[in-house]
Amino acid sequence: MKRFLLFGAALALAGCSMIPKYDRPAAPVPPTWSAAEAAPATAASVVETPWREFFTEPRLRSVIELSLEHNRDLRVATLAIDRAKAIHRIQGSGLTPGLGMQAVGDVTRIPEKVAEDGQAYDSKTYSVQVGTLAWELDLFGRIRSLKAAALEQYMATSEARRAAQVSLVAAVAATWLSVAADAENVRLSRSTLESQQSSLDLVQRSREAGISSDLDLSQARIQVESARAALARWQGQLAIDRNALDVLAGGAVPAELLPGGSGGGAPSGPGDGIHPRRQPPDDWADVVDPKLLAPGLPSDVLLLRPDILAAEHELLAANANIGAARAAFFPRISLTAAFGTMSKALGDLFGGGTRTWMFQPLVQAPLWAGGYQRANLKVAQVDRQIAVARYEKSIQVAFAEVGDGLALRATLVAQRQAQQALVDALADNHRLLLARYDAGLDGRLGLLVAQLGLFNGQQALVGVRLAEQANLITLYKALGGGA
Repeated sequence: MKRFLLFGAALALAGCSMIPKYDRPAAPVPPTWSAAEAAPATAASVVETPWREFFTEPRLRSVIELSLEHNRDLRVATLAIDRAKAIHRIQGSGLTPGLGMQAVGDVTRIPEKVAEDGQAYDSKTYSVQVGTLAWELDLFGRIRSLKAAALEQYMATSEARRAAQVSLVAAVAATWLSVAADAENVRLSRSTLESQQSSLDLVQRSREAGISSDLDLSQARIQVESARAALARWQGQLAIDRNALDVLAGGAVPAELLPGGSGGGAPSGPGDGIHPRRQPPDDWADVVDPKLLAPGLPSDVLLLRPDILAAEHELLAANANIGAARAAFFPRISLTAAFGTMSKALGDLFGGGTRTWMFQPLVQAPLWAGGYQRANLKVAQVDRQIAVARYEKSIQVAFAEVGDGLALRATLVAQRQAQQALVDALADNHRLLLARYDAGLDGRLGLLVAQLGLFNGQQALVGVRLAEQANLITLYKALGGGA
């Protein structure tokens, strides 16, 4: 009866845990963003919105899907989850006894001086046993604490993988937009170069006929070389960004998934060096849905960001390790038990009268280990303080990222509107000068200068629109993205 009472008490104590009570640290940021900044309306607006609803361009969606399937960094993050899951299973396996079997054959030569009758002989013993080996009774929660820490590490790894996916989706979208902007700038540059080259040819013929001056010819060459340099610069940038997109996608992105098909910047049609060409449609803008970013959300939505959730799970793991370090101060009780057969002859091993059993409890109590337990506990406590600092910093960084994105959003909209108005004014100026040139009222030089000014304004507009779209992608990432 006493044995059953002791066994019941042991099972009751097995639920004991020395993990400190966890209280989530207060967020070290203001409760809301400043009034001058527009914040998202609901947590579901970004965090719970699938990326397929946020990025609306079909080709971009296809490139993102390629990257989610083939990107190596995301693959490593996914495999890290499997590893953390296996470690959790390893730590939890100690809570249940494991069964094992051993077969032993022991043959020992007994010398004459040791034998009782003075005759040397061979002592033989054979045994087969099945049982549990050194099963630790988790009376003070050491194994449970280690299991809890491993579980939190697994959860942290899972959130880290989700954070990696959000970063990958944002990087692919931003790079795809850069390729689109580069391709449009290549088209603009090539169109301008061909127009300026046609004008240079006309000026050269006029100079040979004695109509134009050397100054006219020199100015026309300057315009051509400026356009040629711009074209070479944007072609190089397009190649760089396409290579970056291939790396993110885990392989070469098919041409049909790039902005404008091949993304090569083909010219938009013939020209005579004076009359402007019709620009190709701007098929890369508005690839994200800005309606998901409306005003009114408190800053605690940042707690839903996967990197912040990962930092909190790391903190919980460090907290659980304190429980394991505390439990190390107390005795550890392990049980070894086995049942089997034993015989002096191998042929009689499974015969009658060979049954044997063994029960071996073991108690290990630390008395003095040079301060090992205290130092180990101190390490666990400091690790928790480090985890708190990292958790708080991750919140501060996230708050700053969202604040920066929100602050830029309004200014970028105003900048785009102003730049669009400037381009419209430059286009009107070019149209008026073109009409005067066709009527023979003005010369060619002023018209070409106006054309170059329009080209520069269009390039600047492409850059502003790219910055505006990239800002929305930054906010998507800063607010935690969507699965």
